[in-house]
Amino acid sequence: MTRSTTPGIRARARIEVTAAIKDEARRQLAAEGAAKLSLRAVARELGMVSSALYRYFPSRDELLTALIIDAFDSMGETAERAHEAVADAGPVQRWSAVCEAVRGWALGHPHEYALIYGPPVPGYTAPDTTVPAASRVGLLFIDVLRDAYQGLGLAKPPLPAELRPEAERMAADQAPDLPPETVAALVAAWAQLYGLIGFELFGQFNRVVTDREPFFRHAVAQLAQGVGLVFPQEGRAGKGS
Repeated sequence: MTRSTTPGIRARARIEVTAAIKDEARRQLAAEGAAKLSLRAVARELGMVSSALYRYFPSRDELLTALIIDAFDSMGETAERAHEAVADAGPVQRWSAVCEAVRGWALGHPHEYALIYGPPVPGYTAPDTTVPAASRVGLLFIDVLRDAYQGLGLAKPPLPAELRPEAERMAADQAPDLPPETVAALVAAWAQLYGLIGFELFGQFNRVVTDREPFFRHAVAQLAQGVGLVFPQEGRAGKGS
C-alpha cells in the first residue's frame, strides 16, 4: 500500500462511519424522538466507544444539525426534481407540483419531517448552517411567483396598512423583486402548507378528513389563489392590480 492511497481509504472509512452514525440516529428518532437522541446510545448500538463517536460528532447538537440539514436537503431535492419535471408548465401547475412533492416526501419520511417541522428539541437551537438547506423549497416558490409576476401576472393580495412595514421588510429580505403584498401572502401560504402536512402526519385530520389527497390538492389550489397565482383558464394577465 502506498502512502498516496492511505488518505483516500481513510476518507472513505470516515464517510461510511458517518453514514452509519446518522442511520442509527434516525432509527433512534423514529423510536424515541429527537429529544431523547443520545450519542452514547448511538455508539452502543454501533459497537463503538463514546470517545470514538465524538471524533465524528463532538456533541448531540452537532449530530442533530447534520440530521436536520440532511432532511431539508432531501426534501428540497425531491421538490426540485418535481419542479424540474414541469418546468415548461404554467405557474399553478409548478406551484402544485412543489407542494405535492413536499407532502409526498413528508409521508415517506415522517420522523425526519417531525425533526424539522415538529416541536422544538429542548436545549437545541438550529445554527445558521441549516438555513441554505431549509430555504430550498421556499426559493422554488419564489421562482414560481417571480416568473408569474413577469409573465402571466399576479393578482395582488390585500394587505392591511398595519402590516405593510413588515411586508416591505420581508420583501426586501426575501424577494425584493416581488410586491410586498405577494411576499406576505407567500409567507402565510408557506406556513399553511406545512400546517396541512403536519395535521395529516400527526393525526389531527383523523375522523375529520378521510379522502386526503383530493383535499390536499384543493387546499393547495386555494393557497395558489391566495398568493395571487392566476389559473390559466381564468384568462387574467398583467402585473397585478
